[in-house]
Amino acid sequence: MWGSYTSYLQGLAWGGMRATPLGLSPGSSQADIKKAYKRLAREWHPDKNKDPGAEDKFIQISKAYEILSNEEKRANFDRYGDAGESQGYSQHQHRQFHHFHEGFYFDESFFHFPFNSERRDTSDEKYLLHFSHYINEIVPDSFKKPYLIKITSDWCFSCIHIEPVWKEVAQELEVLGVGIGVVHAGYERRLAHHLGAHSTPSILGLINGKITFFHNAVIRENLRQFVENLLPGNLVEKITDKNYIRFLSNWKKENKPHVLLFDHMPVVPLLYKLTAFAYRDYLSFGYVYVGLRGTEQLSSQYNINVYTPTMMIFKEHVDRPADVVQARDMKKQLIDDFLSQNKFLMVARLTSQRLFQELCPVKKSHRQRKHCVVLLTGEGDKFAEAYEAFLTFAVANTKDTLKFVHIYNDRQPEFADALLMDEEKYRGKSAVVILERRNNAGKIAYKTLEEAWQGSKEDNFILLDLLDQLRTDPGLLSSETVLADLNDELAPMFLIRWLYSVLDYISDCWDTLFHSNWREMMPLLSLLFSALFILFGTVIVQAFSDSSDTRDSPPSEKEETAAKTEKNDTSFSKESNSRIPKKGFVEVTELTDINYNSNLVRLRPGHMNVVLILSNSTKTVLLQKFALEVYTFTGSSLHFSFLSLDKHREWLEYLLEFAQDAAPIPNQYDKHFLERDYTGYVLALNGHKKYFCLFKPHRSGDEGGTLGSCEDYDSSLPTEARGKSSCSPGSRSIKNKLHKLSFWMERLLEGSLQRFYIPSWPALD
Repeated sequence: MWGSYTSYLQGLAWGGMRATPLGLSPGSSQADIKKAYKRLAREWHPDKNKDPGAEDKFIQISKAYEILSNEEKRANFDRYGDAGESQGYSQHQHRQFHHFHEGFYFDESFFHFPFNSERRDTSDEKYLLHFSHYINEIVPDSFKKPYLIKITSDWCFSCIHIEPVWKEVAQELEVLGVGIGVVHAGYERRLAHHLGAHSTPSILGLINGKITFFHNAVIRENLRQFVENLLPGNLVEKITDKNYIRFLSNWKKENKPHVLLFDHMPVVPLLYKLTAFAYRDYLSFGYVYVGLRGTEQLSSQYNINVYTPTMMIFKEHVDRPADVVQARDMKKQLIDDFLSQNKFLMVARLTSQRLFQELCPVKKSHRQRKHCVVLLTGEGDKFAEAYEAFLTFAVANTKDTLKFVHIYNDRQPEFADALLMDEEKYRGKSAVVILERRNNAGKIAYKTLEEAWQGSKEDNFILLDLLDQLRTDPGLLSSETVLADLNDELAPMFLIRWLYSVLDYISDCWDTLFHSNWREMMPLLSLLFSALFILFGTVIVQAFSDSSDTRDSPPSEKEETAAKTEKNDTSFSKESNSRIPKKGFVEVTELTDINYNSNLVRLRPGHMNVVLILSNSTKTVLLQKFALEVYTFTGSSLHFSFLSLDKHREWLEYLLEFAQDAAPIPNQYDKHFLERDYTGYVLALNGHKKYFCLFKPHRSGDEGGTLGSCEDYDSSLPTEARGKSSCSPGSRSIKNKLHKLSFWMERLLEGSLQRFYIPSWPALD
């Protein structure tokens, strides 16, 4: 029995990354297992180990320890090869199957069911997603390609049923450029909850950071259509003889090269749509169905072979393509290489800061200098001749280390003013500037041609001579300045962006209304019925209340007395310590096994429970001091509780045992086991992220130990309440344990306290 789960811990805990095993043997005790776990947990904790795989390794180590430290789970794993995620089902079914198997012989493999974790299909392993990987990599990447994600779990019959179809479609779509992901709900509950998957199996699509669920039958055609529907509908325009001139002539307005794919397929191939989505920020895409009547002139003009798919890139010249590729089988890699080399126009217009940074990158070394030749010009026919001459010069002299761009002075006035010192000299004319970016803060070195650019032969010779000198003399760029970020000329207006956001929100609501299950709809229905109940309740109360009698009747003697008392209470609260809340109390509940799950284990993300440790003898004194120290921090995200040390000492001992070097505890079987004093300890528990922060009691011998004494507290109370307070030498020393708790609470809210992570919350009972 020990051989299987020892190797399991070794495989998970050091996963081939450590040169030596853990040293566990069949006689190893729980103390040895715990010692090995704590050593590995410290080594692979994400806060201490910056290795990219440290987080995943830490999770695997925690799961291995969870199995080995639990006798029932360990026995379950040794018999059936499963850690027992679903104990209620798996253990019962395993026992029934085991007893049935003893009486009758048959082969387990006949059922093709994963009774042993080692027999499961490993095709999904390379697609497994973790929460941090999803947030940091998958979501940003979804703005370049759509993702198809499956949520699965162990002991899921439907998951096994759809596995062959999923495997086939995943392999097919991955080749086309679709991202594939698999989330195991048993091990990645946080990610499954974040995605909104409440059942398995579930399939969803992710594009532009937006999640869409798949609701149809799991067959190949439906999944392909689902991925295709995720893509925007205007990615590829159908091109014929009637509209190709208009399409190709939009290069000046859109500031993009235009791509035409000639193919004999009546519908746009999915590969081409995915490519158009990936390069939509750089290129515009059109599709020509060569078998359609009305495309003969287009095919003839560009000499297209109708039997072979052909892709053409058009830049500033509509009559001839800038680059062409033909292949009987257009593969994704071939298309990517072709398009990545033709992402920009020959003389692109600087319309945004992002485009400027891509075309004119910052130099990384002297051997990797990048220079930009910028034409500062205007719009209209007046400047057309100068632009055409600059374009001709750029086509003949473009190199990897030299980029030619142009800019409209009236659209980017700050850019033009920084480079043209003598504005009167270049007013109404074009100018050429050679520049080199020095850093990302906007610093550049540049040289402006002394005369305005008119496109003459003399201008060409002068510019060519300067570029030749620049190759050998980088100091030619003698002027320096700092450029402000360029305006984004092609950004949509605020009203249009707002309209798109509203349409997306309506679409999400519509999809949720018709496809969500009752579990997802319950919060919305509960909110709706609560609002209706409050509305009708208010109407009924107002209808039956006699407000006029109350308004006209004079106040009674009791009411006058109550008003005076309220006045006195108000004046007292102003004169007393400002840290006492207006409502007069802080809600502190006892943490018991009844409310343990709701107040800690299932606490909402972002919420914390601040727990005071006390005993029956110190309960009254510590609660009074605790309320005074924490009242200013009461809010919607903090909950306050206390834990009885007489009832739940073992729970606290377990928690502190896993606090790495936070509170070293001697052997639990020594004679002082029950004498250690934990009263006054305060723990801030984050149930969602499974960590806690620890406040150790203040000792009277420390600096400032006499502050916050019982006399100060007693003097702030009214005369009637002073006799009731528990002021005595003993209570004074107990209260001093919570001295400086308020400063600790401030650091807690700032997030500057040390955090102690644990694999799972122990049961309170």
